[in-house]
Amino acid sequence: MTNIIKKDNARTATFGSVVDQLFQNNLNRFFDDDYWGFNGLASRNQAPVNIRETEKSFEIELMAPGLNKEDFQLQVSNGTLTISNESQQSTQSGGQQEGWLRREFKRQSFSRSFTLDDTVDADNISARYEGGVLYLSLPKKEQAQKISRKINVQ
Repeated sequence: MTNIIKKDNARTATFGSVVDQLFQNNLNRFFDDDYWGFNGLASRNQAPVNIRETEKSFEIELMAPGLNKEDFQLQVSNGTLTISNESQQSTQSGGQQEGWLRREFKRQSFSRSFTLDDTVDADNISARYEGGVLYLSLPKKEQAQKISRKINVQ
């Protein structure tokens, strides 16, 4: 747990504060995914996605807040769609001179790859970035689209 207030270096520890700190450390560890070995879908180098299939396309929503549309690299090669972002770390001067006690904001890189089957029209994939989400539309080839029509009984 990160404290917001600056602490004085010369502080006396009471029995209660030591017990509280032990309890808090154990509680934090209990809820820490790394401690339990969980590396679920939203690992540190992967952006989470939603994928949906419609009659005419596959739709991908990739959550990547705080970026600009220029920050994404999208490429289709050998039947694989790759979406990536390379973080550009900029050194920031200042620190405590500007009043900051702690700075943790930084951009992280990620890369996600998806295998495309022969039903996807790779030449017509489109993408837009809005509200922290990258939306991709992967249209299906015409012969792969589900055809629905009413058949009259005679």
